[in-house]
Amino acid sequence: MDSPHGAAVKAENFGLKGPRGWAFRGIGLDAEPGSLIAVEGPSGSGRTCLLLALTGRMKPSEGHAEIGRHRLPKKMAAVRRIAALGPVPGVNDLDQSLTVAEQLREGALLQRHYGAPVRSLLRPRAERRAAASARIEAALDAAGLDLATLPKAGRTTVRDLERLESVRLSVAIALLGSPRLLALDDLDLKLSDTERTEVWALLRSIAARGTTVLAVCSEAPADTVVLRTGPEADDGAPEATPSGPTADTPKITWGKGAKDGAEGGEGAATDAGADTEPGTEPDTGAEDGTDDGSGTEDATEDATENDTDNDDTKGADDALAEAGRA
Repeated sequence: MDSPHGAAVKAENFGLKGPRGWAFRGIGLDAEPGSLIAVEGPSGSGRTCLLLALTGRMKPSEGHAEIGRHRLPKKMAAVRRIAALGPVPGVNDLDQSLTVAEQLREGALLQRHYGAPVRSLLRPRAERRAAASARIEAALDAAGLDLATLPKAGRTTVRDLERLESVRLSVAIALLGSPRLLALDDLDLKLSDTERTEVWALLRSIAARGTTVLAVCSEAPADTVVLRTGPEADDGAPEATPSGPTADTPKITWGKGAKDGAEGGEGAATDAGADTEPGTEPDTGAEDGTDDGSGTEDATEDATENDTDNDDTKGADDALAEAGRA
């Protein structure tokens, strides 16, 4: 599936503080478009908070980042338009009661309604349906999911999918909007060694097509750009670890300069189950499933530059709805 060019991901002194202290702090990152970035570390070390912050879904407390040409935290809505979420437990879980075909049609409908140019909605219904079918077929191909291999093909319910099949389905739905950044959480959860090899091969193929990929995992392959989230130091800041496997790896650090005022210890770092605590000030906007389109039209891209500085002022209730917890 062809994608627009990927988004460069850069961060400087990037940090997010919650009620119990720093989830992460002092992040430095510089990755080129089309990179495969692995956020490696144990559960509870702030991995998911970092993923959500870099995709415009949680507001950082200090520092800044740039996704493509959009600067965080000022342009959070613009980042959400070009960054799609794959599987992120507790944020955009698949509907277990739907069939695979229904889940795909719903994803295509939401992407068309919220992510496509307005003028595309004026096309004849038959043309819109044909375009949606083509997008679904291309996304399934890119995600490596063959519906014919499922027990009941497209009529297979989501609850009956194996873990790897579920990951592929979530990736396919995320790719419907041709995002410039694809983010996935807990990538290697409940996967065998063989399945992990398959899913990393899938992400490499997506990155090779031009889309930047950001994946949270417990153990990253040697050929990825690695950002490690390690145990916390005595001062409450995450402990700095080596930046990557080779000398050519873009510079990435964790916890650099995080010294004064760090609170918490183990409680400061939050995992996927605590990413949307009140006080971390996630940004507001449409729900994840409705605002992950890439906005491939030039006019849409230009429009994102007009986002105001007050993009994130609607309150905690909208923030919870943004994270899918309403």
